[in-house]
Amino acid sequence: MMAQLRLAWWRESLGQPAEQWPQGEPLLALLKSWNGHHGGLSALVDGWENMTGPAPLPRTALEAMAQGRGEACAALADALGRSSERDAALVLGRAWALNDLAMRLGHGAERETVLELVRAYPASGVRVSRALRPLMVLQGLAARRLAKGDETGATSPAALLKAMRLGLLGF
Repeated sequence: MMAQLRLAWWRESLGQPAEQWPQGEPLLALLKSWNGHHGGLSALVDGWENMTGPAPLPRTALEAMAQGRGEACAALADALGRSSERDAALVLGRAWALNDLAMRLGHGAERETVLELVRAYPASGVRVSRALRPLMVLQGLAARRLAKGDETGATSPAALLKAMRLGLLGF
């Protein structure tokens, strides 16, 4: 119940112009630099709200979470002036969410559903400009962690090299 109240507050705040936001919330203060593109983050709030249901979560809830993170990444592309890369950012954000969920969900049926979605929504071959390469790093490390089956997939020296390659070269 508390989570849903907090998510409702975020949804309401993100639906308003930045000038009307309450003072004292550090994240909202940072989002003012998005120059009106913060509305795209509402889908992320919706995605998190879908995750508050009882286990096992339905496929639609898991897809909504992934789509919400993808929409948030697309909004980031817009905020950075990279609207032409909006679709690529959405794909990377969605794939990042699915790989991350697959590692973090404890319920077996939910995890299997997410693994099916990982295979259905691959991010291979997506290229983005330097400004959006952090999304490639996040997605790449999440995919590597899932492939390895534990946190060493994102914390080993090989993971560091992969992050550097994705961030510097973009592939």
